[in-house]
Amino acid sequence: MEIKTGIGAVSSADIAVPEHERELRFYSRVLTSGDEPLWREDLMNSAGLPIIGLGERIPEYEKLPLQWMPHIQVADVAASAESALELGGSELMHGKDDDGNSQWAVLLDPNGTAFGIVPVLSAEEIPASQNDSGNAGCISWLDLTINDASASRDFYRRVIGWSVEDVEMEDKGERYADYNMLGGDGNPSAGICSARGVNLGLPPVWMIYLPVGDLAASLKRVEEEGGKVIKPSRGTDGEYAYAVVQDPVGACLALAAG
Repeated sequence: MEIKTGIGAVSSADIAVPEHERELRFYSRVLTSGDEPLWREDLMNSAGLPIIGLGERIPEYEKLPLQWMPHIQVADVAASAESALELGGSELMHGKDDDGNSQWAVLLDPNGTAFGIVPVLSAEEIPASQNDSGNAGCISWLDLTINDASASRDFYRRVIGWSVEDVEMEDKGERYADYNMLGGDGNPSAGICSARGVNLGLPPVWMIYLPVGDLAASLKRVEEEGGKVIKPSRGTDGEYAYAVVQDPVGACLALAAG
């Protein structure tokens, strides 16, 4: 599974958590299911690449919300951060080099949803081993469920540089649209969904989808390790397709069949 590059591509995600040792055990157990796990116990993927990061909630990170924060690639970090502020968002952290050039930023959208922005990855920044990684852990999808999906669509279109594709939906006989957010290559990078229908009750955070080797086993481990399965979804064959889960300290993510 290749690391995606380009405007709007999601390269990685991280979170700073309390009870770090407990959280590390949770994710180490939950993500390493199956005969050939897609993730290692240190949370690197099976190809040895650092796709997700689980940091300790030291004082420097206490102002960060308890959400998995995707790192989304943009053409210009400084310009995207400025656009976010102009559109009612806020800035939590902003990393700059010695010359004052923006390297990355952690932002909140107007609803308080956290996300990070980073420059577009160059070919030289992609580990050569990722091309031979085969069936390895990755962020397979990203979506946000929110009450006013169209307002969020417009915010992220401006800040990230995504373009938009409507996805027709129906709830109780009423038709509406969710949105695929398209990267610079024209392919969907993320989804922004209305908090209704199949998405009713989901938290308003960027939901990262992590594939695992045995989804049923992973969901069992979620509960064994003190988490919760919030919303499981099964395919037409009756097998789990994906599930939204909550870890022991309250952060949410989705697990998907690898």
